[in-house]
Amino acid sequence: MPPDMKDIYEGYAKAVYRYLFCLSGDPEISEELAQETFYQAAKAISSFRGDCKPFAWLCQIAKHLWYRELKRRSRGDLSLEEQGEYPCGTNLEDELILQEDRRELYRRIQELDQPFRQVVRLRITGELSFSEIGQILGHSETWARVNFYRAKQKLMKGEPI
Repeated sequence: MPPDMKDIYEGYAKAVYRYLFCLSGDPEISEELAQETFYQAAKAISSFRGDCKPFAWLCQIAKHLWYRELKRRSRGDLSLEEQGEYPCGTNLEDELILQEDRRELYRRIQELDQPFRQVVRLRITGELSFSEIGQILGHSETWARVNFYRAKQKLMKGEPI
């Protein structure tokens, strides 16, 4: 018997949102894709075999939707706001300064070798627990902790990555 979709939603909605936020860095896109993830999961719940934990299954759906969103963006199907034309009242200068700081951090993270890069992005941006990171990446909680620690040391020391 497939699990109850209500229980799955209540148990994993925040974690799926955090995972998508880790991938996209955008709260609105993350919310939209999280909703679509649970819609797709509800449609496919009868085919869920239980071979993996529900969270891993949901993350696979979410990742597929994120990749579809990236394809849409690469084709240029963007709204005015997504193209960078902000509505009146937005302090663009402050936003640009914050974006520059974020870009530098993301640039340094992107220079990390795998699996460090994934672990750091899931932990910092997605705010996922080490247990959740281990589940998503198919390893143990300890593995996730060790790799996060090692990556953090590299980032803090400014070592070549």
